Amino acid sequence: MTKFLFSALLAFTAVPAFAEPAQTVSSFVQIGDLDLASEAGQRALDKRVTQAIIEVCGEASPADLAGQNKVRDCRQATRTRLGAEIDQRLAKVSSGPILVAAR
Repeated sequence: MTKFLFSALLAFTAVPAFAEPAQTVSSFVQIGDLDLASEAGQRALDKRVTQAIIEVCGEASPADLAGQNKVRDCRQATRTRLGAEIDQRLAKVSSGPILVAAR
């Protein structure tokens, strides 16, 4: 099986749920060392993407229900938008960056 190594970066940009609207947070996920043609490579990518989503959407105090809801919504929306992009890239075996933004 041919191994595909990508030297691309996935770029993630989001507005943290508890921050001012003008502030953005970015996270880069290195995927050049992953064999995305393998199940293990795809699992590793999913773990990295999950961690990046947590970073860009932030966290809220357990006592802040509204903040927790905003963080949850940000993570779900970001994952949804990113999921389609990753699926397209895996299908095309593309190595360009993937931009994710949360509102």
